[in-house]
Amino acid sequence: LVCGDVGFGKTEVALRAAFRAASEGRQVALLCPTTVLAEQHYQTFRSRLSGFALNVGLLSRFVSSAKQKEVLKAAASGQIDILIGTHRLLSDDVVLPNLGLLILDEEQRFGVRHKEKLKKIKKNVDALTLTATPIPRTLQLSMSGVRELSVIETAPPERKPVSTALLERDKATLRQVIERELAREGQVFWGHNRVQGSSSSSRNWLRMRVSAWRMGSCRKRSLKKPCTHFGMASWTFWFVPPLLSRGWTSLGPIR
Repeated sequence: LVCGDVGFGKTEVALRAAFRAASEGRQVALLCPTTVLAEQHYQTFRSRLSGFALNVGLLSRFVSSAKQKEVLKAAASGQIDILIGTHRLLSDDVVLPNLGLLILDEEQRFGVRHKEKLKKIKKNVDALTLTATPIPRTLQLSMSGVRELSVIETAPPERKPVSTALLERDKATLRQVIERELAREGQVFWGHNRVQGSSSSSRNWLRMRVSAWRMGSCRKRSLKKPCTHFGMASWTFWFVPPLLSRGWTSLGPIR
């Protein structure tokens, strides 16, 4: 169990562990709770491991059915070294004959049924769990010595502290915060519980002040494109429902 705050380097630990296992000829499975997070890990692993003879595969709803069949066939034949995916990895048709390492990201977001399936997988392989908020049972097992526990307490040298504020809804304050962020050429990710019901005045204000902004969508077919646009910094502002804000971190350099 590896515990650490957001941005403290848990993904880096997972990447290096996966690289070590894959370099020794074993397969690695990285299980994520959300489609967006799986896509992020896939892009990160592909970028970091591009200089090595390792194949990284992805299974999620962002992947077409035809491509999924290709990935499943390659994984079953041992051609996929690192397989990243959502709950899709727990399906019966996913076969990893040489699995040596199972990485579970954000364990607290998986349900009982998924964990029962994970118990069967963990019996014969090493398991690495990443979380910022471990569930009580997992923490108890680690504190009692049944499972090993590592805590990342020091932030990376270049990580800037996160400024968090809880405020009553105030249009003047929101405009001030957004304008300050856009002035420094940053990006704004706004989760809203009723995107379609937001006032037209708010949308008109955004159109006048933001050069590249979009309203989010939860439709399956239209989800990947906006995630990529915002993650690669081609969009300045993304106005989305709460569903899309779960598990989201940038795929690219958000300042």
